[in-house]
Amino acid sequence: MMNVASGESQSAVPKRAHAVKPRTVTSAELMGGGKELIILHADAEYLLRITSNGKLILTK
Repeated sequence: MMNVASGESQSAVPKRAHAVKPRTVTSAELMGGGKELIILHADAEYLLRITSNGKLILTK
């Protein structure tokens, strides 16, 4: 959105007053040496897996 008076662009998403840096976890730590991991979120199961090419895939 453009502020006509100042000519400055305004973000549609408000900035957080106290931004907290997200926690960082390596895929090795997350996977615990395995190739698949089940994530429970909002009563649903998601499968996170490492492919043979080393990519991460998350499926419901």
